[in-house]
Amino acid sequence: MAPHDINPDDIDPDGIKPHSGGSEPDYRFTLANERTFLAWLRTALGLLAGGVAVHRLVPSLAAASVVLATLCVVLAAVLAATAYPRWRRVQIAMRAGEPLPRSLMILVLTGGLLILIVAAAVLLAVS
Repeated sequence: MAPHDINPDDIDPDGIKPHSGGSEPDYRFTLANERTFLAWLRTALGLLAGGVAVHRLVPSLAAASVVLATLCVVLAAVLAATAYPRWRRVQIAMRAGEPLPRSLMILVLTGGLLILIVAAAVLLAVS
């Protein structure tokens, strides 16, 4: 298992948790980690708002707008569900003095947005 694949619950030899154990990271890194967490949540809220707006405001091709709205809401849910575990893994890695874990969510978000853009372009072209 690579260091970036470590489950946060498995990092317990020294009792390291997000707020205790290990060495106290520089407060700037902790605040940057928190800002990143909040950015993931803002992105999720923006996608959720976009999904609601598409569902309510796009009158033509109801099935296509439902698909587009559903994609927005699903991507928002995935981002919101993974934001806290990512924050926790990064915080524990900083306290343990380990390399920061990689995140597949960057790839998921990029791919999801690409799919949304293509779906929106198709919806615009057909309407």
